[in-house]
Amino acid sequence: MAALLEMRDITKEFPGVKALDRVSMTVEQGEVHAICGENGAGKSTLMNVLSGVYPSGSYSGEILYRGRLAAFRDIRASERAGIAIIHQELALVPELSIVENLFLGNEKARWGVIDWVAAKARAVELMARVDLREDPETAVKNIGVGKQQLVEIAKALNKNVELLILDEPTAALNEDDSRHLLDLMRGLRQKGITCIMISHKLNEIRAIADAITIIRDGRTVETLRVDESLDEDRIIRGMVGRSLGSRFPERHPAIGDVFFEVRDWTVRHPQIPDRLVCKGSSFFVRRGEIVGFAGLMGSGRTELARSLFGRSYGIHLRGSIVKDGRELQLRRVAEAIHEGIAYVTEDRKALGLNLLDDIKETIVSADLNRVATHSVIDGNREFAAAEGFRHSLNIKAPTVDESVDKLSGGNQQKVVLAKWLFTEPDLLILDEPTRGIDVGAKYEIYAIIMKLAESGKGVIVISSELPEVLGISDRIYVLCEGAITGVLDRTEANQENLMKLMTATGAGDRPAGPARPPAGTLQ
Repeated sequence: MAALLEMRDITKEFPGVKALDRVSMTVEQGEVHAICGENGAGKSTLMNVLSGVYPSGSYSGEILYRGRLAAFRDIRASERAGIAIIHQELALVPELSIVENLFLGNEKARWGVIDWVAAKARAVELMARVDLREDPETAVKNIGVGKQQLVEIAKALNKNVELLILDEPTAALNEDDSRHLLDLMRGLRQKGITCIMISHKLNEIRAIADAITIIRDGRTVETLRVDESLDEDRIIRGMVGRSLGSRFPERHPAIGDVFFEVRDWTVRHPQIPDRLVCKGSSFFVRRGEIVGFAGLMGSGRTELARSLFGRSYGIHLRGSIVKDGRELQLRRVAEAIHEGIAYVTEDRKALGLNLLDDIKETIVSADLNRVATHSVIDGNREFAAAEGFRHSLNIKAPTVDESVDKLSGGNQQKVVLAKWLFTEPDLLILDEPTRGIDVGAKYEIYAIIMKLAESGKGVIVISSELPEVLGISDRIYVLCEGAITGVLDRTEANQENLMKLMTATGAGDRPAGPARPPAGTLQ
């Protein structure tokens, strides 16, 4: 195959940091080329250079596309050349329909008037190419994230794309949507469309990629051809510069007494009156224990967590929360924080961060009283608290005055975690704590979780990745359609047992486990 793209000695600097340092890579025509590296390695920056987000002149080095020197002034210039980029944060307008999003900025018009008949007909063609079976008039906000990804790809195909760049395309997708997207990429490859894929999911990369370029600390480490002999450990070694040995830190749990219990928790959907999102859920957490929650997409894991956290989701119908033998009335998030409960959301950018704030403002935001005197923020205490977390959590930023929107996904996740650790909670609920971050950063997050448990905290971990739930949890509750279908100890849990309970096929085959703790454990 001939080289479609060559990037030679690309160097990109921002104030105080060199994001790319003489990075080079070659992508052949008609292949799927993966880019791997830890968070902050420079992967997205490199693709933003290629696609014209960072225009020619703002970096040094050369881009050769189809053998000719390319100097893209903006995204439109790269799109005219046949290059399209789909960012991790999708560039869709939720309130507009699929057809409106497909042609936004590229409207099909005659005499200055949009031809909606032609637009809809073309939309149907594009949607068929990506196997998106929806009414083109459907608002984008009413379809799932997986289908929104397909809208973005269809939008790119409308621009006669030859090189499609996908930045973490499956980070927020369930297994079925991820599989569908990978199949679509295989189909595009067969039609001669070249794909560059940034991803942290090494199993998916091995399944789809023809070659992998590894970037570490803003430099090219190597490019590997994918074959049966290439395993995930070899890729990890290139990414982090060493062998991790194990994906999870060694753990010797010292589990204490039950201190947190939920009884018969029942919650209704906020917009659909006859739909229950939590159906009589009961469970408990011991001090020093990491409790996993597993379930398929839509099983009610996040709804359960958010409804417990100050009733921040749904309409509470019945059920109680008991902590240290005392029933709590948590009707607001502030009350949950006051009672020593913290919740790290699965959607860090929409619900966990204010992207206009800097690191120090974000870290102290959940409990300003800790850094205030007579309701006035003490800047020195604020700085000291944030600086302490920057070092202890290894947040990669030159200063705590750095804006959080400039951080990589893994470092943003650490900032969100620091925000809630700052409140000194007794129970920390982590919803998809490692979504969209690399294996090295995952290991650091796992170490933090285990350290919290060792200090006597209770930790709940909600995750879509079964190996993660199995690798970190002491006990695992399983949900299906809003109900807890079983609980397994780490010694008896495996992916097969969990999947049976997640699909409710095994719910009647075994007892659901101790939904409530043994008598006498609550004082």
